Amino acid sequence: MTDNFLVRPVKRQDYEQWLVLWEGYNRFYGRFDATALPTAITQMTWERFFDAYEPVHALVAEKDGQLLGLTHYLFHRSTTAIEPSCYLQDLFTSEAARGLGIGSALIEAVYAQARQAGSPRVYWQTHETNATAMRVYDKMAERSGFVVYRKLL
Repeated sequence: MTDNFLVRPVKRQDYEQWLVLWEGYNRFYGRFDATALPTAITQMTWERFFDAYEPVHALVAEKDGQLLGLTHYLFHRSTTAIEPSCYLQDLFTSEAARGLGIGSALIEAVYAQARQAGSPRVYWQTHETNATAMRVYDKMAERSGFVVYRKLL
């Protein structure tokens, strides 16, 4: 328990509340209406959390039965380490719950999961315009200095 909220693994019965947070996260990054993720991607993402063979995991922050935030993370191989790396892929807190330390608590919970899995590092990326989140991130990790390139195929 952290400041009256609990960070825990997502459960199947969380789907409706998780979906609201997931849609909020996607909206934040401009994925809505015509640019929304296909329903099949959302459904597959959800199912992966409950498949023991998938390296994708989800944690949520809950207070009084209400989900306030989510994080999704995954483990993958690397050419620079024997142990798996942990990529924190998604992090979102509902607008009403921002500033309560939920984002930090979710990151700390991913750190704990990574330690348990023997992972030597957790890393993530955010958009360069996400200044509010970066103020938190700068307290919790160091900037790698790497620039991300991508090409959609």
